[in-house]
Amino acid sequence: MKNQRIRNTNLYHKLQGYGLAGIAFFMLVLLSCVNNGSYDKVEVSQVIHRVAANNFNPMNEDHSLTLDHAYREAGIPDLEDEDWRIRFLGVRDLVRAGQNSVDEIMDGLKHSDEHVRQVCAMALGILRTEESIEGLEQLALEDSSAVVRSQAIISLGQIESTGSLNLLNKILEEDMSRDVMHQCELAIDQIEKQMGASEELLTAFLSLDETTFESVHLGEEASDFELQDTEGEMWKLSEFKNEKWVVLIWVFADWCPVCHGEFRDLMDVQEEFEKEEVKVFTIETHDMYRGRVMVGKELEPTYWFAKESFKEAYTSRIKWPHLLDRAGAVGARYGIDPLAFAVHAEYINRPTTVIVDKEGIVRFLYQGTYWGDRPTIEQTLEMIREEDFTFEHPNRR
Repeated sequence: MKNQRIRNTNLYHKLQGYGLAGIAFFMLVLLSCVNNGSYDKVEVSQVIHRVAANNFNPMNEDHSLTLDHAYREAGIPDLEDEDWRIRFLGVRDLVRAGQNSVDEIMDGLKHSDEHVRQVCAMALGILRTEESIEGLEQLALEDSSAVVRSQAIISLGQIESTGSLNLLNKILEEDMSRDVMHQCELAIDQIEKQMGASEELLTAFLSLDETTFESVHLGEEASDFELQDTEGEMWKLSEFKNEKWVVLIWVFADWCPVCHGEFRDLMDVQEEFEKEEVKVFTIETHDMYRGRVMVGKELEPTYWFAKESFKEAYTSRIKWPHLLDRAGAVGARYGIDPLAFAVHAEYINRPTTVIVDKEGIVRFLYQGTYWGDRPTIEQTLEMIREEDFTFEHPNRR
């Protein structure tokens, strides 16, 4: 059922196949959307105008990394920057517009603004809109922006477009961007395995409520959540209250060498966390397929930064749960800023480390400016041991 294709023209009919429980859940989501954002009044033209009018931080020459307005260096140190919110809510609103506005969203693929093209391509992938395949293929092959080409390829994988496999193999051989090539490799495998965008991903975007964003604060009770791991098991934060400390580590994606370094460090010291009665979760803002790639449970892509295979080590040594924060819905409460900036030609979340004590209080909440400027795994463990949560990275702006 996870990978069932969505072909009908409205969401209610899509969910009919899941029985009374599915329809009831849909009605709850719909009611939430009406209460929190006038779900039935989303105008695609307004969303596109809002995105196109925003003065986003610039990108580098090949449009694969975001550069800060002030420093012209990769990353965004300004935690008050609102670029992520414009993109994030833009995608949500286009998804809410849904199948009734597919033609308008598809027109956005031809817009002069690359941010508009990117959010429209992302929404069409989440919706699994087969009518958009031709337009996405054209973007994947011809767009001048690596981040747009990458997003079009990601969306083709989410749609499970088997007819696009020849084109994706061609792009894999001919595109000059290693980041675009990487997304091709993933999309081809995702299509062949029929592991496209899930109904859970669609629901996560439909039910996003901006009033909850950045609502978690240091020294206050942690916001409870329930997330699925890469094996399908559900984990609830409140289950550990009065039992264990909890560490939440949001990472980027499988193409992130720093994230893999953190994984190696965590594998080395995970028993030390257990001795200190600490439960560790790594968290990713992707759907099931991408999350499983991160922990070595699907293909092992060709990485430019890896000298040897990590798949065997990951499958045998990763003992902690890797959670799927679909749509970044939970992370947005903790200030991870989903879609904050482009990294390796994919808009991604702000890396964040959160420590919650046994009473359920947030003792440490650190949002990274890009990568590599948050505490190491060893430093995180030492902070808990000493209950000293003062931390300042020397390279932090």
